Amino acid sequence: MTRGSIDWTVVATALDAHGYAVLPDLLSPTECDSLCDGWASADYRSEVSMARHGFGRGIYRYYAYPLPEVVQRLRASLYSPLAGIANRWSDRLGWGLAYPNHHADYLARCHLNGQGRPTPLILRYSTGDWNALHQDVYGSEIFPLQVAILLSRPKQDFSGGEFILTEQRPRMQSRAEVVPLARGDAVVFPVRDRPVAGTRGDYRVQMRHGVSRILSGERFTLGIIFHDAA
Repeated sequence: MTRGSIDWTVVATALDAHGYAVLPDLLSPTECDSLCDGWASADYRSEVSMARHGFGRGIYRYYAYPLPEVVQRLRASLYSPLAGIANRWSDRLGWGLAYPNHHADYLARCHLNGQGRPTPLILRYSTGDWNALHQDVYGSEIFPLQVAILLSRPKQDFSGGEFILTEQRPRMQSRAEVVPLARGDAVVFPVRDRPVAGTRGDYRVQMRHGVSRILSGERFTLGIIFHDAA
């Protein structure tokens, strides 16, 4: 897991400038295959049909505690450097929130707030499936950054299915961006909003994310959300 080193200064700069950062080769092909194979055998707390709820088309499953080892390691190891970015964003936007350095301490805060259900999930899209633009908010306790990792091979396992981010800017048209990913790549992006530097100081923009229609094949994604659900 986590091949190579991550320059978190570069990640923070990209998040500030563009609203997302790509972590190339975060998972190996073997790890990606293992997670995809686990679709039928891992322990899940629930399954959601997107079409049934108007979320798009496709299926996702929330892992149960204890999480699969690779998912647990990713969640714990990525949280600490992202907490530094989250604290800086909190200062810039005046949230008045301080995120602890260790994920276990943050989860304790979630659980004290009545949010004790795990949120890491795996998503499966087949031909014609898609994910509507949305925000992964599961209660009042929200960690402002999350990670999605592509587990399938573009143009081999599937076509279409691009990861999409939109940014709703005050008094302006929304801006959309397509984030190209290879198998094993991760994208870090805001859960709900982020600071943007303006001529009169920082201001807040709302973010949403989704997946465009799968044209052929099957696409698996691992989602790492750092707050638990109510």
